[in-house]
Amino acid sequence: MTGDNKKLINRILISCAIIFCIVAFLYFDLAQYLSLEYLKASQAKFQALYHAHTMPFIAAYMGIYIMVTAMSLPGAAVLTLAGGGLFGLFIGTIIVSFASTIGGTLACIISRYLLRDWVHNKFGDKLTTINAGIEKEGAFYLFSLRLVPLFPFFVINLVMGLTRMPLFTYFWVSQLGMFAGTVVYVNAGKELAKIDNLSGILSPGLIISFALLGLFPITVKKLLDFYKSKITATITSETENAPE
Repeated sequence: MTGDNKKLINRILISCAIIFCIVAFLYFDLAQYLSLEYLKASQAKFQALYHAHTMPFIAAYMGIYIMVTAMSLPGAAVLTLAGGGLFGLFIGTIIVSFASTIGGTLACIISRYLLRDWVHNKFGDKLTTINAGIEKEGAFYLFSLRLVPLFPFFVINLVMGLTRMPLFTYFWVSQLGMFAGTVVYVNAGKELAKIDNLSGILSPGLIISFALLGLFPITVKKLLDFYKSKITATITSETENAPE
């Protein structure tokens, strides 16, 4: 069996596994277990399990979070709140930060190697915008997208799979860019019983703050580029006008 055939078989097997997981998620209505109502009703039970079986519980939580994010299934926001409600701010932030970044990177890999045509047809309009931003600003643009909720995170995961950005760069920039939002949601999860819906967590003022924070590195980069261009132009002018 040639290497190309092995790659093809591996892709088919992975695709079948992904389809099976999505079909099972829909058929058994597993979304009901990722709802805010179910989480609030089951918080005491989950906390008891966490205290009784700490490491296995954390591993199971991270596995579910990574799978939901990698498959682009609904429920990541509720799981982030659960992280705050179950683990507290410090531990919850660490767990959610790594789980969300690993899951997002896997979604990017799936998009890049398995779903390229589907993602292009589904989100082609957004791909043009994001490609232009990546071409101009590179990793700074991804950092801004992670901070500013311009596109849903699952769309960013899928569309970025069609770009040429290295996966390692995608991983660490995503983790850094999503950190502030992760802290906000995990902290909100500490008061889980008081949350009635997800829309109130990100207030307009908070979104504006994220936007300013996201634009800051790009603004600094543009100012540095402008400054460098002025220095280069000055040096070139002085060189050309210097007496021989």
